[in-house]
Amino acid sequence: MSTAETVRDGSVREGSVHDGAVREGFVHDGSAHDGSGVRERTPARRAAAPWHADPYVRALHAGRGPLFLRRADGWMLPLDVERWCADADAADRTVLRRCQGPILDIGCGPGRLVAALALHGRPCLGIDVSQAAVARTVSAGGLALCRSVFEPLPGEGRWGTALLIDGNIGIGGDPRALLARVAQLMALDGLLIVETAAADVDERVRVRVDDGRGDMGTAFPWARVGLRALLRHAHAAGWSPVEQWTARDRGFVSLRRTPPLPRSATER
Repeated sequence: MSTAETVRDGSVREGSVHDGAVREGFVHDGSAHDGSGVRERTPARRAAAPWHADPYVRALHAGRGPLFLRRADGWMLPLDVERWCADADAADRTVLRRCQGPILDIGCGPGRLVAALALHGRPCLGIDVSQAAVARTVSAGGLALCRSVFEPLPGEGRWGTALLIDGNIGIGGDPRALLARVAQLMALDGLLIVETAAADVDERVRVRVDDGRGDMGTAFPWARVGLRALLRHAHAAGWSPVEQWTARDRGFVSLRRTPPLPRSATER
């Protein structure tokens, strides 16, 4: 695959994907890149990102775990590194079939969804704070930026679909803040697809990436959100559910922005 091209004019429109670039209206991004097609954040930002911790990077390079998110009380959530590093599976394909327009995969990890969409000519950009994850996404044929969702992003206000899969509703440890930020990124009729936790849970914690053998990364905020909690947070952030489904024991919800109520005659 050739180096991913710099996208051009700040717009995002439906088009084909070729050589890692979103075409038919490129997404301009001024980030530096190293010639490999992987756009980089500044060294200071990279150093601060918890997913640059050695256990996570080593797991991505190996394509397998064990790997966990470890709470301060010692409880550990297993991370499915093998599935993340494999091709998109049947459950993933139920998500991909529902995508519309240009797609933003938030927390794309090693890029299986971005690569699958690119393979079928769907315009898609992955973002992730891990340089190792972004590099793996690009090597798989996708376009990706090393960036937090809370930083300025290309195509803001014009994305047709946003994905928060593999527990990524937990990014930042504040689901309502994340949902509000995603709303800023989307077109008014855009579709957000979220994977929820299997348990009926709504928690905000600080965690570390742990390889189960004593090697841990730095602590960072995270959240776990089940279906009921997601719907509650979504309503508060101005999102309405469209569809709920389960595939291979994984639960998903699609949402759209809640339209504003019409003004009464006395308000006009």
